[in-house]
Amino acid sequence: MTLQQLSRELEEFLGGSTEAVVLEDGVVAFDLREARYSVSEQHGKCLLHLWSHERNVVRRVLEVERTKDSLQLSVVRFGQTRPTKLEFTRSRDRRSPAAKNTARVRYRGLLERLLARQFPSHKLDRITTSTDLERSFGPVYARGALHKGHAWTAVLGLNGEELQSSIDGSLTFGLLWLEHLREHCGHGFVESLALFVPAKSSAVLRARMAHLARGVCKWQLFEVDERSAELQEMDSTDAGNIETRLVRCVDPQAARDRFMNSIDRVLGLVPEAEIVTITPGEIAFRLHGLEFARARIAMEEGSFRQGQELVFGSGACETVVTEDNAEQFAAFVEIVRSTRQAAADSCHPLRRACPERWLESLVTRDVAAIDPRLDSMCVYSQVPAFSASDRAMIDVLAATRERRLAVIELKADEDIHLPLQGLDYWARVRWHQQRGEFQRFGYFPGGELSAEPPLLMLVAPALHVHPATDTLLKYLSPAIEWQVVAVDERWRDGVRVVFRKRPASVPSPESRAGANRS
Repeated sequence: MTLQQLSRELEEFLGGSTEAVVLEDGVVAFDLREARYSVSEQHGKCLLHLWSHERNVVRRVLEVERTKDSLQLSVVRFGQTRPTKLEFTRSRDRRSPAAKNTARVRYRGLLERLLARQFPSHKLDRITTSTDLERSFGPVYARGALHKGHAWTAVLGLNGEELQSSIDGSLTFGLLWLEHLREHCGHGFVESLALFVPAKSSAVLRARMAHLARGVCKWQLFEVDERSAELQEMDSTDAGNIETRLVRCVDPQAARDRFMNSIDRVLGLVPEAEIVTITPGEIAFRLHGLEFARARIAMEEGSFRQGQELVFGSGACETVVTEDNAEQFAAFVEIVRSTRQAAADSCHPLRRACPERWLESLVTRDVAAIDPRLDSMCVYSQVPAFSASDRAMIDVLAATRERRLAVIELKADEDIHLPLQGLDYWARVRWHQQRGEFQRFGYFPGGELSAEPPLLMLVAPALHVHPATDTLLKYLSPAIEWQVVAVDERWRDGVRVVFRKRPASVPSPESRAGANRS
């Protein structure tokens, strides 16, 4: 196995993958949404280096075998002679279709028994997991309905072998199932929605359900212990029940001063590059949102002294810039620069990569194009607000000229979860706002922030706003002032708003201004 062969295999396999993971001994060791890798050659041996916030490993690669959904590497750990397997897969869920179907059929029977026990006076309509593409329902979720007289309850659940992302997304499909039943219920009225999710998995759902409208439906959330067949009803009304931690705002000027040599070198090749401060000891270089290089503090080779290193690459791959590969670095940057243009070949992988980051870079550059109330001097992108289960990044956090916070959630492609993902970030921002943490952690200097709840702005290209968006938004709490901002499909040429949607009870900024003048 040569360096070039391994690099090519990894690049081809990971190209276009957004959820790739690395497994060692059958266990997920690295999530390539956050982890990084590099390949190198030492004494004629091909080495693979993988690292993340949690761990750091180096393996000698002997051979590679590629299958439809995985890339299997035969590797040797340092100090050992017997090879082991390291596997790259495009998804965490590696179950076969038959295994998935078996688990879902088994869960459907369990859910029927639990419902009969929990709601003994209700009659259960059949539970289904059939696919209904017209209404976006798939086999992941078991769906059904209970009724007692003319009062109906929409039911939706999923088993513990499904991905956490499917569990978090169950509220989206629960609301759509609720709406479907209300439209086809006949003489009765669907008054409540009951979600059933695996034990110890409902933190995101509880936070989201706390900000749903209370007068339009009764919301119920149950955790299911499938082994003991026990139910526990969870509190979905506590808006303060959020596990989140804000990261202190980094001083960008101090970081730029620290990495001035690397900045000069990169800007000499790409004068229009965006410089993004990641931490006090790390900055990223991006072009229209695509990261192509990083500068960071690192240990000097062969010593315990700290120095600086410049790395380049796209996606999870990184290569340290040295005198030997300086020309390779310059050539890579030139490829990025020529392909990362609105008029470039739309089929090129670098042109197609990271579309949301591209849109984000345009919005942060001219946030008033999204809403004229927004102050271009009060904009932060990719604000980290961590919880116990994820490392969430708020796309864009801004403020109006009246110092009211605004959460901007961006999607470049159609996404059914846009409203509730935006709600998730809105809830975190509101939680930190109520505790005065933004300014205490260095965000929005220059005056007090308004105590009004944040605005929520959902931004997507006009033809890529999911048809279910309106249905989902009508179930949000009336305390949330949201708007859907649809931009021109040719947004890479410049962000232009095509239309907006707001709650019927919320006047537009223009009408407010007119009322104030009169």
